[in-house]
Amino acid sequence: MEKFIWAFLIGGAICVIGQIMIDVFKLTPAHTTSTLVVIGAILGGFGWYEPLIKFAGAGASVPITSFGNALVKGALAEAKRTGIIGVLTGIFEVTSAGISCAIIFGFMASLVFKPKG
Repeated sequence: MEKFIWAFLIGGAICVIGQIMIDVFKLTPAHTTSTLVVIGAILGGFGWYEPLIKFAGAGASVPITSFGNALVKGALAEAKRTGIIGVLTGIFEVTSAGISCAIIFGFMASLVFKPKG
């Protein structure tokens, strides 16, 4: 039960930070999303995001900050194996499934609903 509470609190805190960025700092949703990805990447680069995931579970692994962490994690792991070119290939190796799903489901939603723009 305690794990659910921490997941709710940590995930909620990440969402509150994003909402403050939109409401107070008047950032666009795209700027907010990009900033949260960069924050997750920085935390992942320092090795601080993985302990947060272990502590909060889905509260830290579901928000967009986890995508930034996954980018850095994949890049660093592949760079250790193959060198500097691994930075690029590692990013795509780890995140390709999530990106592919977003594209496919976005396309399917556009067939069902009337897209704007």
